Amino acid sequence: DGQMHACVHDGHTTMLLGAAALLKKIESQIVGTVRLVFQPAEEGGAGMKRMVEEGVHLMEPKAQLGFGMHVWPTLPTGIVASRPGALMAAAEMFQITLTGKGGHAAMPHQTVDPIVAAASLISSLQTIVSRTLSPLESGVISVTAISAGDAFNVIPGDAVLKGTIRALSTETLLSLRDKVQAMVESTALLHGCNSTITYSPDYYPPTFNDAELFEWTKDIGALISRDGKLRDVEPTMGGEDFSFLAEVIPTTFFFIGQGTGGDETHHIPRTDFGLHHPSFALDEDVLPIGVELHANLALRSLKRLAEEGSDIITKAEL
Repeated sequence: DGQMHACVHDGHTTMLLGAAALLKKIESQIVGTVRLVFQPAEEGGAGMKRMVEEGVHLMEPKAQLGFGMHVWPTLPTGIVASRPGALMAAAEMFQITLTGKGGHAAMPHQTVDPIVAAASLISSLQTIVSRTLSPLESGVISVTAISAGDAFNVIPGDAVLKGTIRALSTETLLSLRDKVQAMVESTALLHGCNSTITYSPDYYPPTFNDAELFEWTKDIGALISRDGKLRDVEPTMGGEDFSFLAEVIPTTFFFIGQGTGGDETHHIPRTDFGLHHPSFALDEDVLPIGVELHANLALRSLKRLAEEGSDIITKAEL
């Protein structure tokens, strides 16, 4: 149908399958358990939350450490990057409906125009971050879709806005959400409209790298990274439901660069377009790097746990 999600979930699955094949070949030599988790519904469905609720980390033997990764187009191919603490944002989605009174476009005085209200609201929402959030904090409120009417001479009865809220802490996310709600209600009242706002069933917490675990695993990232070091990156306002696993066991999440692939002279597409961009393409050279990182994290983590005398040696790989 000419549609794609453009976020590399097929590539991530391939990396984990590759790691599974490698680990299976040496299964008899592995002391401990490596649990491979192919999480469903990563975007919008909170698949990892469902798996945590079902006890994926509590299955015997219980998981002690967790690792995940995502390809990253803004980094050169083969570069491994991460940071301690918040790496990715807490995320919420919203849908706003403004209901007015439709009528003929030539007689706006006989209507309550939800499009004018929607236009005012879109502009006003941008002041929440710029005027109520400290400049030293990070937050995003983006309206990403608007639908209203389908005729050139009819003022519609309602307008629907969709968008997202992002922050680097759950506390800030919920504060921004409350302010969005208050602004929707006040703007609707100002324009004589009724309003409703609904949210996703599950907002995502920030993806948080355990500081102690990060200090240890950064050497593994450096070992695999094509420049011999783990690249430090700023937090991103993208969201990731791996964060639900990070709430229950120590975890580290990595980015793997893929931004320098492609050869347009040979009709191989560029790989530096952003995630969800219509021209996004996977640099397949990054797949073995992901396999290598998964396998090393698994084996070296189990060795470390064994050396520390852990009674239950298990880890989860995503």
